[in-house]
Amino acid sequence: MFQIFDDAVETGAGAERIALLRAELARRGLHGFLVPRADEHQGEYVPASAERLKWLTGFNGSAGLAIVLADKAAIFVDGRYTLQVRDQVDVSVFEPKSLMEEPPASWLEGELSHGARIGFDPWLHTPDAVARYRKAVEKAGAELVACETNPLDAVWADRPEPPLAVAQVHDLAYAGESAEEKLDRLAAGLREAEADAAVLTLPDSIAWAFNIRGQDVPHTPFALSFAILHNDGRADWFIEQEKLDDEVRAHLGNRITAMPKDAFADALDALGATEKTVRLELGSAPEWVRFRLEAAGAAVQAGADPCALPKACKNAQEVAGARAAHARDGIALTRFLAWLEAHAPSGEVDEVGAARKLEALRAETGALKDLSFDTISGAGPHGAVVHYRVTRSTARKLHPGELYLVDSGGQYLDGTTDVTRTVAVGEPSADQKRHFTLVLKGHIALATARFPKGTSGAQLDALLRAAVRVAAAPPPLVHHQPSVDRRLP
Repeated sequence: MFQIFDDAVETGAGAERIALLRAELARRGLHGFLVPRADEHQGEYVPASAERLKWLTGFNGSAGLAIVLADKAAIFVDGRYTLQVRDQVDVSVFEPKSLMEEPPASWLEGELSHGARIGFDPWLHTPDAVARYRKAVEKAGAELVACETNPLDAVWADRPEPPLAVAQVHDLAYAGESAEEKLDRLAAGLREAEADAAVLTLPDSIAWAFNIRGQDVPHTPFALSFAILHNDGRADWFIEQEKLDDEVRAHLGNRITAMPKDAFADALDALGATEKTVRLELGSAPEWVRFRLEAAGAAVQAGADPCALPKACKNAQEVAGARAAHARDGIALTRFLAWLEAHAPSGEVDEVGAARKLEALRAETGALKDLSFDTISGAGPHGAVVHYRVTRSTARKLHPGELYLVDSGGQYLDGTTDVTRTVAVGEPSADQKRHFTLVLKGHIALATARFPKGTSGAQLDALLRAAVRVAAAPPPLVHHQPSVDRRLP
């Protein structure tokens, strides 16, 4: 089974661990440190060895950042985790903050004293993010310091080892295009952009370009690694050699050279030594890569990951695979809804049991490789908690007369699914029908909207909410004017 329903908060997270970190920071002459929920690849899912924010604070959401200063600390999360962060984090140690309303850089600027030295791990922050932090820190008269090694790792005594799952070949029957054909297309794009090479740091780009899959992180079939594409159609792949078996090595052919991961730094230096122009996406690559390239003499060409657009444009085989995956997954979901209708009104089904049943029905297809994310299984009030994560201690029964929210998906070789359903347990009330209909009206308004290029999501959001806002508005006030006797005397 893929899902784990254990409670996430770890013993010692909070005061005990922040004390260890502060002692290490003092030893290094630092007055603060940034702890993002990120690994070297900026993915939504990270291996256990990179769950630094969770280890320090107890928070296990998919996005967040903690800033630890000598006398205070804050944790920044987005609107999805406003409730969760207070449930999981010791708020007497970490003050919860909104990423949108009070961004970390702004908070830092207001909290730092002149001359303070704030550390960060350049592997875990992008150049764009570092530029924002540096601007704020320097405005406060302080200094942003790139740490050669992560001080949190130095005090994380039982930190798990990095993953070493063996990579797999993604068959041409699913990919629809060979790795060689993709490399030729990517090389042509680099030549057109007058770039000698491009550094790939996103695992999904490498998986697509090389037709490779992996098992290094939950719910996403990635082999964590780095790569360099050259404009002559060659590629260098930097990955732990334990992840490569004979089948993968044979698949790589003579166009992709598999190299040890620790050879990555020397390869970047070599690009600089020959004064190459290197494409790098500054919003997703580690700051460490940018710095290494420029220090070695390379010209960094800021630009989008060259795999991003071609990866998004699905070929006929990929489209057929996505349809097959959704049809297969839809059968499992339909069976689940039938099971739910028969069993939920009894009051004996809880959130964990429902999620387990849906997973089992997907597994019965014989094609399920993993879930696409931990199932959001929320009964009654839990359905209103954004990104609710059920555990054994929080699992609630599904009661007649309540709504049940299930947001789930499956990973298959031919496609990935993500489906949300709101289910009435038993007979829905008139009020439930009304609210459901209002939300449906909002979705229809958004789906049928025509809008000019450049319209933002925030602007379109008004269409989604209009029906609910109109229904919730109080009735207009009616001003009764006194009658006037217009009869002539």
